[in-house]
Amino acid sequence: MTQSCALIIDDEPDICRLLEITLNRMSIKTLSVHNLQEAKKALRTRTFDLCLTDMRLPDGDGLDLVSFVQENHPNLPIAVITAHGNMETAIRALKSGAFDFISKPIDLSVFRDIISTALKINAPEVKSTSDFLIGQSEVMHQLREKIIKLARSQAPVYISGSSGTGKELVAKIIHQSGPRHDAPFIPVNCGAIPQELMESEFFGHLKGSFTGATHDKIGFFQAANKGTLFLDEVADLPLSMQVKLLRAIQEKAIRPIGSAKEINTDVRILCATHNDLHELVRQNAFRQDLFYRLNVIELNVPSLKERLDDIPLLTQHILEKIARNNNKPIPIIEKEVMNSLSLYDFPGNIRELENILERAFTLSNGKEITHFDLQLPVEAESTHHFSQDPELPLDDYLLNIERQTILNALEKTNMNKTKAAKLLGISFRTLRYRLKKLGLSNE
Repeated sequence: MTQSCALIIDDEPDICRLLEITLNRMSIKTLSVHNLQEAKKALRTRTFDLCLTDMRLPDGDGLDLVSFVQENHPNLPIAVITAHGNMETAIRALKSGAFDFISKPIDLSVFRDIISTALKINAPEVKSTSDFLIGQSEVMHQLREKIIKLARSQAPVYISGSSGTGKELVAKIIHQSGPRHDAPFIPVNCGAIPQELMESEFFGHLKGSFTGATHDKIGFFQAANKGTLFLDEVADLPLSMQVKLLRAIQEKAIRPIGSAKEINTDVRILCATHNDLHELVRQNAFRQDLFYRLNVIELNVPSLKERLDDIPLLTQHILEKIARNNNKPIPIIEKEVMNSLSLYDFPGNIRELENILERAFTLSNGKEITHFDLQLPVEAESTHHFSQDPELPLDDYLLNIERQTILNALEKTNMNKTKAAKLLGISFRTLRYRLKKLGLSNE
């Protein structure tokens, strides 16, 4: 097995020596240089597995080297060394493409964790799982490309998007596609934790530290150590907890309740919320410093109405899953059903599509799903049917009007066909005939 090699760039000999000794003990060869020009020359002439650079160099800025590496060696992980507490510089480096940072004075335990993660980035067993996202639309291709890039980084990611778009799935794919894939992925719904229990849930506690603490407990940070912590609905955190979370992220350490000792943690943070964090910051409802720490990189998950072309694929995939879970065959989907789904806006996104198809599967005869089984919200369906292409053949247009009128009547009478026929001024027999003709009958 080829021995890994690291390039160190720092103009302080003592720092270089400390890093060399630490890396050599990890069976990693090293080359140390002391300025930007020497570093670029080394990168042009030799091959390295990782790069470590101080942010302040005699002839330039560490960010210059980060940019150089991104442009010329995009697969080379580069970490930056910053002055203690200089989070603004660290965040700038992460935004520029650095995979992680470490503060001076260097904590060797934290440093070793960073190096171990860096060496896994290009490991053969790390494969992208972004193809688990169903869809061939342009926005989904773009999302997959972004996920692959973000999976290589250790930068915090703020996953934005409407409710029901699959933000937790995206977070899980980022984790599974990166060097932490074999470590825990811990999802946390911040809005579901009582405020008085938050500190204990996040950081743990020692036995006897408060009334009811009958045993030691590890928190989310320790549970996710070496892996990823996904904070869903992060906007629901109270301001008092936001302060403590900010410190844990910046210091890469937590202190359990009742303990006088800090514990280093190696955790990547991903977060999401259906709220607009930018607006909450403007309203002073969310701490600006925590927002900038969490929103190093923002990834937007498109809504379903932005990718309506993916509905046939999604529908087939969801129905296959539903049929498999119910140990039943996959029902046929009528063309009219697919047309209606493709015309609907889906304000509830994929979660709403799943609910609609689950209901349709239950109402169907088990062989096919008809328009009658679908039961889309009447108002939404009506809007789409009456706004179709004006060049639609008259017969088709009139059929759509008839179909929607009947569906409106059935909705108003709670699917009672006798009452619906009376409301429409036709006989029950005529209604049955029209339902069958329009593909709305499951009889």
